[in-house]
Amino acid sequence: MASRSRSRTGVAEVDEAIDAFMTAAAPVANADLYRELLTTVANMVAGDPDRGDLKIANGALREMWNSFAKFEAESSRQKVSVFGSARITPDQPAYHQARELGAALAEAGWMIISGGGPGIMSAVLEGAGPTNGFAVTIRLPFEQSAGSTLVDDAHLVRYKYFFTRKLTFMNEASAYVVFPGGFGTLDETFELLTLVQTGKENPAPVVFIDPPGEDYWATIISFVQTQLVAPGLVSPDDLGLIHLTSTVPEAVTYITDFYANYHSMRYVDDCLVVRTRRPLTDDALATVNAEFADIVRSGRIEPTPALAAEVIDDDFVDLPRLRFDFDHHHFARLQRLVRRLGELDVDLPPDP
Repeated sequence: MASRSRSRTGVAEVDEAIDAFMTAAAPVANADLYRELLTTVANMVAGDPDRGDLKIANGALREMWNSFAKFEAESSRQKVSVFGSARITPDQPAYHQARELGAALAEAGWMIISGGGPGIMSAVLEGAGPTNGFAVTIRLPFEQSAGSTLVDDAHLVRYKYFFTRKLTFMNEASAYVVFPGGFGTLDETFELLTLVQTGKENPAPVVFIDPPGEDYWATIISFVQTQLVAPGLVSPDDLGLIHLTSTVPEAVTYITDFYANYHSMRYVDDCLVVRTRRPLTDDALATVNAEFADIVRSGRIEPTPALAAEVIDDDFVDLPRLRFDFDHHHFARLQRLVRRLGELDVDLPPDP
């Protein structure tokens, strides 16, 4: 039996009602996705799930919509999600470094996304200032949302669920910095690494900061090397997803250098399109093909104009881009390719 379209319930009266609503609401953009959302709700009504399940679905969707609306106002600015312990106190080196990091990233034009609690979360927001950070808070019985007082209401997003809050940390950020922390920090960090390692999150710089004289992350990386890499549980390349440093200037440089030429990427059918800020020279393109042939299933990495799907979506069509048949497996190597784009010579546009 053929599967039913995701935009149809199979019940004529319901589908006609959805059609009528869509005609009346007339959303020009993303009409297909709005129709699928309405169809999903109609299917839930027909299935009549447990009330507790409905509360979760309703609450999650409401939280996501509120989050999307808040971040939309700052969509033009790149953002860094910063994780770390709520129990770090203002007299500790990590607190001072987090505050320094917030100030340095804000000066470089970036915004901060912090958990909104005390410790590292408050420190980095203090450094960034009230207009350069978002506090994404969650209610916990044993922690105060101290960081939420450091931003105005437009930059404060409250959550009930950890999973919707985590989605925001990943969905809205273009880079990540992690300070020492407890179970929550480790949970966020390893989920982040899993998402990048498996391609569920686009390549992005991930920086671990050990304050001078401390070895929190160095010890954890050593554990990964001996207990995960050595027995083959993760690839040696996966350690390349992490940059360990003890200084804030190095952390900021690593993040900004990552985007020196790389802009963004998307898949069009089976083709990976990597957008750059400036076109590669012929020599640089030859170098990329020589160094990363191992992640190309067939053909070469080559320049391309915006593809038809990108034009339809008006998806940064004026930027230069590369396309290739990525193997959908070696995502740590893909991250290395992205960093390499900023290291190679580029054809600079002429001075105006």
